Amino acid sequence: MEFKNTLYEKADGVATISINRPQALNALNEATLLELSHRLSDAEHDADIKVVVITGAGDRAFCAGADLNVMKTATPYKGMHLSLIGQKVTMEVEEAAKPVIAAINGYALGGGLELAMACDIRIASAKAKLGQPEVNVGLIPGWGGTQRLPRLVGKGIAKEMIFTGENIDAKRAEHLGLVNMVVPPEELKTAVKEMASKLMSKPPIGLELAKHLINNSTEVDLKSGLRNEAVAFGVLASTEDFKEGVNAFLEKRKPQYKGK
Repeated sequence: MEFKNTLYEKADGVATISINRPQALNALNEATLLELSHRLSDAEHDADIKVVVITGAGDRAFCAGADLNVMKTATPYKGMHLSLIGQKVTMEVEEAAKPVIAAINGYALGGGLELAMACDIRIASAKAKLGQPEVNVGLIPGWGGTQRLPRLVGKGIAKEMIFTGENIDAKRAEHLGLVNMVVPPEELKTAVKEMASKLMSKPPIGLELAKHLINNSTEVDLKSGLRNEAVAFGVLASTEDFKEGVNAFLEKRKPQYKGK
């Protein structure tokens, strides 16, 4: 397919997907969502890629949400269709086998925040603003905000953010656990690179299974979750990476994991 609204860079084991509509604060329309899906699939199937980064082009916005120029002519069917496409893409991000980092370089609003919440780790510029402003135009979050936001910050804060439609700054977002880290704008790329480097030094199968268990921890009862954890623990004990990790520890050297 032809890519007009995203940029894609691969370097040193990291695939960086950038939403490239800075003139529209990187707002998402259907074409851009489809591009994101294809970019993510490419990264997932590339054996050389260990970590994925999602960000926005320019220095003003990660993503300002759904493109309202599209939404203003929406019918009930079109509205539901766009919601389902957005949910599909955010689920693809959440369920990706590889770790996904959101580099939040500015506004992360509406669908933009929903996209960031689907990522595993969120690192924000100190100038970032985050929010679910859909109520201000008569809508509600449609790409997972009513479900992921309360899981991250609790129902009370989620209701406050969704009911008022007001943005919060990066500092409060970090305090609430909505982002993992806040750094000065000029240090964002370095912080993301350092985090990606840390993740790439870990065993890929271990990260994949840990991610799966954590993502599903709120969907099952504790006893079932613990059983699933024990099964995954046993599977990992049979891997070459486990043997390498133990040997490296005993030999006081850095492990060289191969995802086997």
